[in-house]
Amino acid sequence: MQALILVGGEGTRLRPLTSRVPKPVIALAGRPFMSYMLEWLHGHGVDRAILSCGFLPDGVRAVLGDGSEWGVELTYVEEPRPLGTGGALKYAEQLLDERFFMLNGDVLTDMDLTAQLAQHESTGARGTLALYPVDDPSAYGLVRRREDHSVVEFVEKPSLEEIDTHLINAGAYILERDVLDEMAPAGSRISIERDLFPRLVNRGLYGYEASGYWMDIGTPQRYLQATWDILETEVRTGVGTAIRDAGGVLCPEGLPAGTIHAPAVIGPGCTIAADASVTGRTVLGAGVTIGSGASVDGSVVLDGATIGDFTRITRSIVGPEARIGDHCRIEQTAMVGQGARLGSGNTLTAGVRIFPDVDLPDGAIAF
Repeated sequence: MQALILVGGEGTRLRPLTSRVPKPVIALAGRPFMSYMLEWLHGHGVDRAILSCGFLPDGVRAVLGDGSEWGVELTYVEEPRPLGTGGALKYAEQLLDERFFMLNGDVLTDMDLTAQLAQHESTGARGTLALYPVDDPSAYGLVRRREDHSVVEFVEKPSLEEIDTHLINAGAYILERDVLDEMAPAGSRISIERDLFPRLVNRGLYGYEASGYWMDIGTPQRYLQATWDILETEVRTGVGTAIRDAGGVLCPEGLPAGTIHAPAVIGPGCTIAADASVTGRTVLGAGVTIGSGASVDGSVVLDGATIGDFTRITRSIVGPEARIGDHCRIEQTAMVGQGARLGSGNTLTAGVRIFPDVDLPDGAIAF
């Protein structure tokens, strides 16, 4: 089975994490994000995938290679310019099988694609959308179905009076190749959600109600939540299994000094001072240094970053090679970009973002 994965977005909501690294390969619990999707697809019989790239395509290719590490043969397609979700599909037309999966490349999930495919085949559908129930669908588009699962209507950002279902588009589709005949020529900017799917209503479009885990990682809050959910095995992943099998702390080398509370991922070559602490739901990348008296709680500290003495990092993200001085506080989903330098006594809270290579002197920020 084949899949087309859309990975062309710039990930602007995740900057500075994505300022220099394309979103599909940002580190998530110690692995490139896209590796989780490839692992999931492979588990449902997908052995070939087309990655539709836009922003920093060479960075995606450099990390994922030919996909053999995850059992999926990868082909790369680069859009000449942003073409939208449908435009990306049409642009890849010549590479597509008669039936294929199409997926948004910014979702962490363990939905049952095999069951979705079984429904697709049993209904004789031309397209089957994975639908996921959410508590508050007002920020999404509702998808209404009949009892036979055929799609009746799409409702964009419904008002409270319009909410009669909690099923939203989960960004995982099974399509027959002939649906591309309904689309404008290759090179056109097209939205599959607005331009194609409404045209297929009453013409072979069905919805499959999925269960399991589903998370769009496109914001700092969701990125952290996805990290925590992997560590706590709320979503089925190989990393979560490895953490569980390791007793809650996954470290390829012997555990460094300091206090480490599970669950946690500690990358190779980390140095943690004997009186420092790493508390639950934390990920340290390779070569991270944690200074004396420092604490890191529920946070992600990426490769090569240095955390100064008596500094506290709480529910935040520190980019690779960043240097955080002594007696700093970084909390409440603050983000520090790659290579940034923070002098002593700085306090970053309430989602403040420091972009790559910024150099802040001592005590420059005290939010």
